[in-house]
This record gives sequence, structure tokens and C-alpha cells, in this order.
Amino acid sequence: MLIEVKVPVLSESVTEGTLGKWHKKTGEFVRRDENLVDLETDKVVLEISAPQDGVLAEIKKGDGAVVKSSEVIAVVDTAQTMPPRETPPLVIASSQAMAQEMSPAVRKMVAEHRLETTQIAGTGRGGRVTKEDVLRHLEKSAPAEEKTLPVAPAAGRVEQRVPMTRLRARIAERLVQAQHTAAMLTTFNEVNMQPVMDLRSHYQQDFQKKYDVKLGFMSFFIKAAVEALKQFPVINASVDGNDILYHGYYDIGVAVSTARGLVVPIIRDADSLSFADLELRVTEYAQKARDGKLSIEELTGGTFSITNGGIFGSLLSTPILNPPQSAILGMHKIEERAMVVDGQIVARPMMYLALSYDHRIIDGREAVRFLVAIKEALEDPARMLLQV
Repeated sequence: MLIEVKVPVLSESVTEGTLGKWHKKTGEFVRRDENLVDLETDKVVLEISAPQDGVLAEIKKGDGAVVKSSEVIAVVDTAQTMPPRETPPLVIASSQAMAQEMSPAVRKMVAEHRLETTQIAGTGRGGRVTKEDVLRHLEKSAPAEEKTLPVAPAAGRVEQRVPMTRLRARIAERLVQAQHTAAMLTTFNEVNMQPVMDLRSHYQQDFQKKYDVKLGFMSFFIKAAVEALKQFPVINASVDGNDILYHGYYDIGVAVSTARGLVVPIIRDADSLSFADLELRVTEYAQKARDGKLSIEELTGGTFSITNGGIFGSLLSTPILNPPQSAILGMHKIEERAMVVDGQIVARPMMYLALSYDHRIIDGREAVRFLVAIKEALEDPARMLLQV
């Protein structure tokens, strides 16, 4: 029986995607749920798997093809079974011997990338596989879109032309869109992080023991943002034509940096989650982002975003809006600075906060008061527990 392999049904916000390099060739046997090809959308990379055991009879859309939701990209013939394959003992012994001769670092790379050592040309002594051999093998087998295209050097200076990934192109498009469609303005404040740091230090061990996750800073900022959004609902709103769309829920996007670019997974109904729930969700999304496992649904929607440039050492920045949201909070590096407290100069761990907002619907008064509300909540964390 011939079974069609189709592009998964994409969300309304994603109209098309780009196929990566096929992991199987026509005529090869495939197992059910085995990944055949990666689909890169402007939000995530999805795996398209074999629907049944069989032979990949036809590839209708090749590497780099632009495809749409539910489009047929290949055909699997389930009538054909996998031919018996006998592996000579000598080959197995040879493969095991090669693995034993490899250094621990090389064995780790081979295991992580699930490579077959017999397919790697060894250039070390006696044909031993080296780290450079593995890297060379990975480079040869990498998808075309991941390889750089060298340009002939001019006067000893080298240039490289690298095609944008679909995600990077989409990020660029949305950033330009935000600049062109919104009247974006940024207001700043600073917060003394000592109370939060003291609270984390005091309860960290018990918190981690009970919930199996560290008590970080992000849960405090999400909690503070939600309480401030309740006070100033227009900052949780968005522009819809000539209307202001007020959202009666709090879906908070938390920006995560990955090797492919910045993604913003959404923590839905953040107002109903505990500190532990928030930390677990942030940790889960960060890991899934690094592994490229975030779903489209996890990246769609959101009423307000938080980005933390401080983890990279940023002292101050102006974050750009994430359309159609109307505001975004920027966290920055915590740095001890001399502050005047009760007439005395003392050192305090301070963080600059930045709120970029759409001035079309948010007035400066509301933006400033919103940021002050976050500052007050963080400098007196009991406020978030008592909701005062």
C-alpha cells in the first residue's frame, strides 16, 4: 500500500515552511515514526516522521523546498519489507575495535550525534578516528542551509555569505515591522535586588529540595509583571485595527536565546501559577528551545513579554516590541552601585529595568507607573504574596 507523507497541519500564524536535508533516500527502508526530514518554519523546527514501516518510494519535495500545511512531500510503500541484513562478525569486531581506540572526547561526540564509526574516515595512527575526522564528517553531512558559502578572498581578506534561516529571516521581518507599525517608546527605572536575593538565599535549599528546581529571578519578575498588568490593563492589551483589544488573561512570553535565534515561548495563565510552577515552566521551555523541540503552539500568542539581556552582561538596552503585544520588559545585569539610603552612601545590587511600549495606546504616565509597580513589588516581595 502506498501511504502519503504530508506536512503537519500548521497553526494559522504559520503559512509555510522549508524542508531541510532528507535523512533518507528513495528506496531506503524506513521505520514508523522515524524522522524523515526536518521542517523549518518561522517559529520552530518540526520533525516529519514516517507514517508506517516500509520503503521510501518517492520524494516529491526535495531539500530546501518551500511547502505548505498538509502538502504531500513523499510516498512510503508499506508492501515492501525490510530485506534481511547480515552483518559479518568481522565488521562488528572492527567497529567495536575502532570505538575502543577512540579517545573519550571522540567517543562522546560519536554518541551524541549517533554516528556509525565505520562511516568515518580515520586519519589518525593506524586509521584511528580523531576529533577532526568527526567534525569533518559532520560538516559533509550537514544540511545545505547550515553550510557557509565561501567567497574568493580579495587582498588576503576573506568573506563568507551565509543564507538566513527561515527563523532568522522572520525575526528580522518582525523587528522591522515593530519599528514601522508601532509608536515605540522606552522608559527606564532601577530596582534594588537585595530583597529578592536575600529571599532566594534563605529559601533556596528548601525550595530546590521540595520542587526539584532552583528558585531563579525570572519567577519574581513574572509575578511582579502580572500584578502590575492587573493594575494597568492597557499594557496587557493590543491594537486591533482601530480598536484596543483588552485581554482578560496573562500569557507571558519569556525570550530565550538559541543557536538559531531568539524565540519567545509563552507561559499561559501565568497569574494562576506558583513560583515553583513558573520556574519549572521556564526551565522546561529553555531546554526545549535549546533542543529545537518547542511546538508552534508554545510559541503562539502572548499578551506581554520579558527579555533578559543581563545574562549576556547587558547593563542597559531598549527592547523591541513583540507584535501584536504592546509592551515588553527588559531585565539587565545586576551590578553593585553606590546608592544613598537614609543619607548614607551604601553599596546595593542594582538592576536597570526598561519598558518599551506602544505609545499609540499607552501613555507615558501609565508606562512609568507600571514600571514603578514592578520596582515596588521586587523591592518588597511580600507584596506579591499579599497582592497589595
